[in-house]
Amino acid sequence: MIEKDATILKQYTGPLSRSIQDEYAISPEHYRGDVKLGLRNSDGTGVLVGVSRVGSVQGYLLQDGQRVPIPGQLYYRGIELTDIVEAHRRAGTFGFEEVAYLLLMGYLPSKTELQYFNEIMKRARKLPDGFTEDMIMRHPSRNIMNKLARSVLALYSYDDNPDDTSVENMLLQSIKLVGCFPSIVANAYAVKRHYFQGDSLHIHFPVPELSTAENFLRMIRPDTNYTEEEAHLLDMMLMVHAEHGGGNNSTFVCRAMSSSGTDTYSAIAGAVGSLKGPLHGGANAKVMEMFHYIKENVDPHDDGSIRDYLNKLLDKEAGDHSGKLYGLGHAVYTISDPRAVLLKKYAQHLAEIKGYAEDFALLQKVEELGIPLVQERRHDDTPLCANVDMYSGLVYTMLGIPPDVFTPLFASARIAGWCANRIEELVTCRRSADDQHTQDQNDCDRHAQQQKRLPPAERGQVKEFRRQLSEKHRAEPEAHHHKP
Repeated sequence: MIEKDATILKQYTGPLSRSIQDEYAISPEHYRGDVKLGLRNSDGTGVLVGVSRVGSVQGYLLQDGQRVPIPGQLYYRGIELTDIVEAHRRAGTFGFEEVAYLLLMGYLPSKTELQYFNEIMKRARKLPDGFTEDMIMRHPSRNIMNKLARSVLALYSYDDNPDDTSVENMLLQSIKLVGCFPSIVANAYAVKRHYFQGDSLHIHFPVPELSTAENFLRMIRPDTNYTEEEAHLLDMMLMVHAEHGGGNNSTFVCRAMSSSGTDTYSAIAGAVGSLKGPLHGGANAKVMEMFHYIKENVDPHDDGSIRDYLNKLLDKEAGDHSGKLYGLGHAVYTISDPRAVLLKKYAQHLAEIKGYAEDFALLQKVEELGIPLVQERRHDDTPLCANVDMYSGLVYTMLGIPPDVFTPLFASARIAGWCANRIEELVTCRRSADDQHTQDQNDCDRHAQQQKRLPPAERGQVKEFRRQLSEKHRAEPEAHHHKP
């Protein structure tokens, strides 16, 4: 579009946009009874939108119609995330690949199964021949999430059976996507840095024997160097972000689009677009933006100074003037967000090594002082906690990852959960190709029972992990309602 045409269009839409605002606005009074605003009940609880066994988020109990806060818990296929992370931290092993297997297959892999899956992942990390040159380098983008969504859609053209919704084909597509997402993100960032920032172009290919976390750090850095501690911390970030129930915004989008019978690439691209939003996956970058404002305007050793500036943020007098304290509060978690608890626990040591100890301490102060201020503004003493975004941005910063890669890296983890939820949606709703042609109800019921069953404790990769699994984790996981 030539500049003259663009100007004319803007002159046309500008006055109209101001005159039609009232036509678009719907008064809150219309959202009563069974009508929901933003998929929320009037008491703040999430609306039940389905059932899932992939992930379960628990932050409160409902007793006599009232929310009773509990410490937050996050389960992957009936196994608590904290147990998975702690086991791999003790063993000094990388866990994202095992988590991806757990989410996609429904059970923890044996040592042999995991070894074979890792061999498959080595091949899945490779992008199609010419893909980087044709789809990433020829069309650079200032925003990597948009580039990621476009690249996902482009992969449709490289698939011999893109519209096949059989479980076998969807699983094949899922493994390929889990493998190649980090490569797309790393290459897209390298191209963005070259075209828009004038830096030298460095494209690094994944190394077969390295984990997803190791490969990403290697590909994202011009010198390919990283430390073991950095790689393990990033691996934990990938595990933490891999899944969060079927009702979070991006997974809900993926399931809703999948329910129409559309192809995998379209559904995943929609999820990427949802995750980009600053009130979802983009919140980690907003936290760091807010944190920079705070650092510039407070005395980090003076609680009064910090509290005064936080009040200015809430009053829309500072920062981005949104009136929000990013990183505080969650739709489900009340007393605590288990992901934030893990990040705080394991990030502090790296903060001391990397020279971020004061930043880490200030962020803790923002959490400590900000919670009562938000509660005061809401006239509500319901427990409020820091969410995962409060600390994830600082962790990424300590790892040398630039802000415009925060959310794409989030997507590189969440792709495992998206794909698992997509397959579950199509199988459950009997919209997969298998259901359409061969599967009767008895087959479906038998498949469901097989997916619910967790394997014996000795099947696991990490013996210590298996030993410490409690009886509740070995039992059949209940079907969880997922809430947005």
